[in-house]
Amino acid sequence: MSPTTAAASPGDIPKAASGIVAKRFLRHKETGIACLATAGILLYLVLRYVFRTPQVTSFFPLYISLVVGGLPLLVDLSRKLLAREFSSDLLAGISIVAAILLKEYLVGAIVVLMLSGGTALEQYAAGRASSVLNALAKRMPRTAHRKTGLRVTDMDLNAIAVGDALVVFPHEICPTDGVVVEAHGVMDEAYLTGEPFRVSKAPGSQVLSGAMNGDTALTIVATRLPVDSRYARIVQVMRASEQDRPRLRRLGDQLGAWYTPAAVAVATLSWIASGDSQRFLAVMVIATPCPLLIGIPVAIIGGISLAARHGIIIKNPAVLEQVKTCRTLIFDKTGTLTYGRPTLTEVVCAPGVTREEALRTAASLERYSKHPLSSAILSAAQNDNLALEAVTEVSEKPGDGLRGIVGGRRIHITGRGKGREGIPPASGGLECLLFIEGAYAALCRFRDTPRQESRPFVSHLRPRHRVNKVMLLSGDRESEVRYLANTVGIADVRFEKSPEEKVAIVREEARRNKTLFVGDGINDAPALLAATVGIAFGQNSDVTTEAADAVIMEPSLRKIDELLHIGRRMRSIALQSAIGGMALSLLGMLVAATGHLPALAGAVAQEIIDLGVVLNALRVALPAKLTDF
Repeated sequence: MSPTTAAASPGDIPKAASGIVAKRFLRHKETGIACLATAGILLYLVLRYVFRTPQVTSFFPLYISLVVGGLPLLVDLSRKLLAREFSSDLLAGISIVAAILLKEYLVGAIVVLMLSGGTALEQYAAGRASSVLNALAKRMPRTAHRKTGLRVTDMDLNAIAVGDALVVFPHEICPTDGVVVEAHGVMDEAYLTGEPFRVSKAPGSQVLSGAMNGDTALTIVATRLPVDSRYARIVQVMRASEQDRPRLRRLGDQLGAWYTPAAVAVATLSWIASGDSQRFLAVMVIATPCPLLIGIPVAIIGGISLAARHGIIIKNPAVLEQVKTCRTLIFDKTGTLTYGRPTLTEVVCAPGVTREEALRTAASLERYSKHPLSSAILSAAQNDNLALEAVTEVSEKPGDGLRGIVGGRRIHITGRGKGREGIPPASGGLECLLFIEGAYAALCRFRDTPRQESRPFVSHLRPRHRVNKVMLLSGDRESEVRYLANTVGIADVRFEKSPEEKVAIVREEARRNKTLFVGDGINDAPALLAATVGIAFGQNSDVTTEAADAVIMEPSLRKIDELLHIGRRMRSIALQSAIGGMALSLLGMLVAATGHLPALAGAVAQEIIDLGVVLNALRVALPAKLTDF
C-alpha cells in the first residue's frame, strides 16, 4: 500500500505559498494582456477586411487593447523611467504613445502584444521555482506508519516524534531520518549522494528522509523530526538557490540600453531644431524597436524549435542567449559523464582459478538474484559468450549474501568482512567475493563506467567553445571521483559534497564567470538553480527537470555540444538581425529627422525593415551541423 502525496512537504514548503501566488498573479496579468491584444488585433482584421466595417467601428477592439492592455504596461514602464532603467521595453512604451498620437492603432496594439507576450514568457521561466518546490513536495509521503508493539497504524507526517518506531513499506519513500532496528534490505539514496548503487541496510544502519526503500519492509526509529530532516534541508537549499540566482541582462536589454536613449535623443533634437512636433513622431515611428522586439524572439523561437528536433527541451529561453558565454562548465559525476550503472571492471582470481571459470560460476548463480551488481556480472558473462550452468538450492538471506550449488559445488557470493584470509586488499569502487566450497576463488570489482564520448567531449571544450575551466563536482567517494576525473581528463575535482556544498561551490564559480552546470539527480537540483545555466540529463527526476533551464532527453554528451552550437548560432543570427535592423532604423531616423521621411512612409519603411529582420532570424531553425567532436 502506497501513501498518498501532499501538495506541500513538511513544514518548509508552505512558507513559500505567498511568493508563489504573487509570481503567478504577475505572470497571469501579462498573459491576459497578451491574449487581449491578440483578440483585439484579430477582431480588427475581421471587421475591417472581412465585414468591411467603417474605420471608427473596426478600431474599437484596438481601443480596448490599448486602454486595458497598454495603460498597465505604460505605468510599469514609467516606473522604469523614474528608476533610470533604459531598455528596449521603454522605447516600446514610447512607441505605443507615438502610435496612439499618430492614430496608428494597429501598430500600437502589435507593440502591446510583443511587449506583454515577451514579459509573460520570461516571468513564466523565472517562476519555475514554485514548480520545483511542488515537485519536491509531491515526492514526499503525507503519512507514515507508526509501529506500537505488533500494531501498525497510519499517522500524519507532521505528528512524527523523535523516538517513534516507523515501518517503511517496500518501494516507499522514507518519511524522516532514522536508524534501522528490524530487518535487512536496501535503499536508493541516489537523490542525495548521486551514487548509482543501492545501499544495504541492516539493524544499526542510518536511513535518510527521501530515500526509496527496496523490496523489504524496514522498521526504523526516527532520529529527527521531518521538518529537520535531510530532505527538508534540501528544500531550504532549493529556495535559497532560487532567491540568490544571479540576475542576468537579456540580449535585448543590453542592446536597448544604448538604442533607446539614442532614438529619443534624435527625435527630440529634430523636434527642437525644426520646431515641428511631427518630426518627433516620424522619428519615433521608424525607431520602434521591432528588431529587438521581433528579431531576437523569432531567433530564440527558432533555436527552441531546432533544439527540440534534436531532443533538447528548452525550458528557459534565456539559456540560448547565455550558454555560449559560459566559461566554466561543472559536471556531476553519476549519469552525466558516466552511464549511471555498475560495470564489472576486474576479476582477481585465486591461484588455480581462471577468469572464465569464476565469471561463469558467479553469473550462473547471480541470475537468480535481484542485487544491483547481478546485472553487471551477467552482462560481462554474456559479452564473453559464456554458457551458464544449472543451479540448485539457491538462497539469499539478508546480510548473508547469495548461496547455491553450481555444477555440484557449493558457491557463496558475498561482501568483504567475513574473516577469511587470502583476499586481496580493498580498492576504490564496489566489489563482491566468490567462494567455491568455502575457499576464496575470485574478487569482482565494479565501477560506474565513463561514457565513451566523455574524454573527447571534455578535451574539445576549451579550443572549440572557449571554456576556461572544467570541474567535476560529486557527492560520491574520493576514489570513484578521482578515477573518473583521471579517465576523462578533468583536473579540478570536488568529491563527497552535500547539496548545500554543491550550491556554495557553483555559486562561487558563477560570481567569477558565467557557469554551466550539468546534473541528473535530485541532489543536483539546487546547483542547477544556482548556475548561470542549468542542464538536466535525462528524466530521472521531476524535481531535476523542473529546476533545469534545459533538459537533454537522450543522455548523451553530444547533445550538450549540440546545445552549445545552437546557442552560438542563435546568438549570432539574433545579433545580426537586431543590430542590422537597428542600423537601418537609425538611418531612417536621420532621414526622418531632416524632414524627408514622413510618419506614414516611416511606418512603411519600418515594416520593410521588420520583414528583413524576421526572415533573417528564421534562419536559426534551419538544419545545420551541430557537433564537431
